[in-house]
Amino acid sequence: MNDVTIREARKHEAGAIAAVFTRSRSLLSFLPKLHSAEEDRNFIEQVVMVEKTVLVADEGGRLYGLIAFNSEWIDHLYVDPDHIGQGIGSALLQAAKPTSPRFQLWTFQRNDGARRFYERHGFAIETMTDGRDNEEKEPDILYVWPGTKAA
Repeated sequence: MNDVTIREARKHEAGAIAAVFTRSRSLLSFLPKLHSAEEDRNFIEQVVMVEKTVLVADEGGRLYGLIAFNSEWIDHLYVDPDHIGQGIGSALLQAAKPTSPRFQLWTFQRNDGARRFYERHGFAIETMTDGRDNEEKEPDILYVWPGTKAA
């Protein structure tokens, strides 16, 4: 993974981005399967890529990860399951951090890997919920990263 480039996503990449999204979420075996791969693709193409800044990790035209964010919220950060632990998530997060002095995000309480990842990158737990308000009805955590403002 020496030649991975972090760059802005291109509109025609919605299918490849959705494939990473769907494959990554499939690792979370505790989550109910609420959407088909086609619904995921439509969501990425019609909502995420329209409303968010989307950066991808690209190596030779193959996408290995994505981060979707705006203002102070990170809505999605996913790495292809075959490439977890290779620094891709960290590179995506580091590319987004300079765009905001503060980020917030939600992750599931049972997603131990994500929790370790965000805590290692300086995010702190703001609150925990019973999951009543999310689509999956799974207890979650609001994390906050208090970045520093440039002088």
